[in-house]
Amino acid sequence: CLSDHKPKSLGNIIYYISSRGCLKITLGSSVTASTSQATAKTAILFIQPQYNVTTLSPEGEVTFYHYGWKDCATILFYFFIAIILHAVVQEYLLDKVNRRLHLSKSKNTKFNESGQLCVFHLVSSVWSFYILITEGYILHPSSLWENYPHIHLRFQVKFFYLTQLAYWLHALPELYFQKVRKEEISRQLQYISLYLLHISAAYLLNLSRVGLVLLFLQYVSELGFHIARLFYFTDENHQKTFDLWAVSFVFTRMATLTLMFLAVGFGLARAENQGLDLEMGNFNTVLIRMTVLLLACLTQSWLLWKFIRFQLRRWREFRHEQAVRKKAATKQPLRPLKRDSLGHHENGLLKAENGASPRTKKFKSP
Repeated sequence: CLSDHKPKSLGNIIYYISSRGCLKITLGSSVTASTSQATAKTAILFIQPQYNVTTLSPEGEVTFYHYGWKDCATILFYFFIAIILHAVVQEYLLDKVNRRLHLSKSKNTKFNESGQLCVFHLVSSVWSFYILITEGYILHPSSLWENYPHIHLRFQVKFFYLTQLAYWLHALPELYFQKVRKEEISRQLQYISLYLLHISAAYLLNLSRVGLVLLFLQYVSELGFHIARLFYFTDENHQKTFDLWAVSFVFTRMATLTLMFLAVGFGLARAENQGLDLEMGNFNTVLIRMTVLLLACLTQSWLLWKFIRFQLRRWREFRHEQAVRKKAATKQPLRPLKRDSLGHHENGLLKAENGASPRTKKFKSP
């Protein structure tokens, strides 16, 4: 199947296999009558979120979901879907733009990184905002911590968390297949690990509502950064977009800390169901609350520290460039004027001291 192509990444491999018919993913709607029941159940286990519970409500029957070990199979399936989508975006969008820009190798790598994350952050921020609107979390902020634990999730909420975990897990093998430089691997591993840690904690500790708001704020801020980065690679004179991102970054850090203290520090602390209950999914204890708050504070402080260092380095580089330009301007030699002391000639013309035109001198005949 791959004899006439040499894919450069895991995404290309899966994409070429799927495009040539070597890999066929059969959805539940396309299962034929000849397919066995066991195969159908296995396919549904990988494709559809599990652990659904149907309850009665004034609106009728409503299906809710909770988490379990079978979610690993669903995450694995969408892990490969994320790899295929990564290859599609790279081949049909970013590679075509790179051929026109003629960037250097280092800039090309950063451009691909920002392009991929720009697409992901745009989709995720719009998706999370849609969930916040439809679920009513924005209009009723107290619902973020009331009636905890929030073990019953709607389909769109659970599916959002599963796809988020799948995407950030797929970013780990992409470090190898994209041939990321060694000095960049540690930075990206920190970046990916922080996302996996925070999303997993919000999902497993039944803090999905607070996690949705925080992910929305984070993704909007990161979207602004990667858009500014793409503009910078196309034209290095685009610097104002980084200033807009700097404002949104600081606002996001403050909003994140405020929301965490409001929801976890005060909201859950006043809840009636205090205590650890694994069967009910209740993790509302003092130790867990303090651990979550400490993790959030350390993360936001670390991000702010890196941001301040980045801004100081950028300011020093700007001052250095300004100083070099001033030195170059002062060293430019001035054009000398031809002048003699007796006749006050400048560039071959007779000039008077006060700038007035000189009178013609009358010579006496001998």
